[in-house]
Amino acid sequence: MENEASLRLAVFFGLLIGMALWEVAAPRRPATLGRKGRWPANLGVAILDSVVVRILLPGGAVAFAAAYASSGYGLLPMLGLPDWLAFVAAVAALDLAIYFQHRLFHAVPVLWRLHRMHHSDVDLDVTSGARFHPVEILLSIAIKLGVIAVLGAPAAAVLAFEVVLNACSMFNHANVAMPAPLERALRLLLVTPDLHRIHHSRDRSETDSNFGFSVPWWDRLFGTYRAEPAQGQLGMTIGLDVFNTAQDQKLAALLVQPLRKTS
Repeated sequence: MENEASLRLAVFFGLLIGMALWEVAAPRRPATLGRKGRWPANLGVAILDSVVVRILLPGGAVAFAAAYASSGYGLLPMLGLPDWLAFVAAVAALDLAIYFQHRLFHAVPVLWRLHRMHHSDVDLDVTSGARFHPVEILLSIAIKLGVIAVLGAPAAAVLAFEVVLNACSMFNHANVAMPAPLERALRLLLVTPDLHRIHHSRDRSETDSNFGFSVPWWDRLFGTYRAEPAQGQLGMTIGLDVFNTAQDQKLAALLVQPLRKTS
């Protein structure tokens, strides 16, 4: 737990470099705006999110889980599960909570104002997976802490979940091509870039599908799974009908976007 921040940074930069190289070698879609027009703001938001979280919650969710564990409260301690089963149950429950949180941020107008900043990216690549408004990040952490408290989730499970969630978000937002048989097999277990890209279509019926970040099972279970976009992977348009100019992709514009009235 002491090296939690170092581990997460290593995973972030390792995936950023690895996926970026893959995007150069085998891009899935041609870029609309390109890295120079988007990366400074996307990475700037990611840095700002990290700073805000570290200031307001220095130890993060993992430290909270470790401190809370000493109380003995929570569903998992009450059930007296073996450590390995409590670990698996906590990771699965946290992932399910994030699925429903994602749906909530689409369904509630005031929350959509925050979340639409993520959807206003005109291209998708590895940096899109870290492009979330700081206020959304804080609300997400509050929800996560509540789930951790209800569960009494082990700190090790919270750490594993955080690392996997961030890694999957960067992977499934990446603009990478892979052989069709591999993609079809992989999407049985993981949310692939082709699968999640549908969620970023301008078609709202497609936007309101494929909410999962790591596994596709919640979408299949709750009826929000969509296998392919109507216009195909190369034909669909990414982003929103608004906030899609080059100026809208600047850092300052992203941060004030929730205050703008256009929905």
